[in-house]
Amino acid sequence: QVQLVESGGGLVQPGGSLRLSCAASGFRLGYYDIGWFRQAPGKEREEVSCITVSGGNTHYADSVKGRFTVTRGNADNTGYLQMNSLKPEDTAVYFCAAEPASCGRSYPDWHRGYWGQGTQVTVSS
Repeated sequence: QVQLVESGGGLVQPGGSLRLSCAASGFRLGYYDIGWFRQAPGKEREEVSCITVSGGNTHYADSVKGRFTVTRGNADNTGYLQMNSLKPEDTAVYFCAAEPASCGRSYPDWHRGYWGQGTQVTVSS
């Protein structure tokens, strides 16, 4: 069964850190770009970050540059999003997606890929 499962979300105070994981099963994540997205209540889903198959290219939304770091562990079939200096405006459900070649593309096809069910991140004092 093909599946992506996010974990690592939770409640954290402003300025804190969380590390999200995106574990794949049923397919080799190493053949896919990994994208991280988030959706806050009443807002559209936005792309936060992505990393290419090789891990050689990464992209970040301006709102998270310098605070978030995307990595991948192809050996363990998992992607990661390290989130530091969290702000209340980072509060959202975070999703990961896997698609063969969408990271950094002008016309990505994330919608054609595999998606996880999401994990809630809440930044509040």
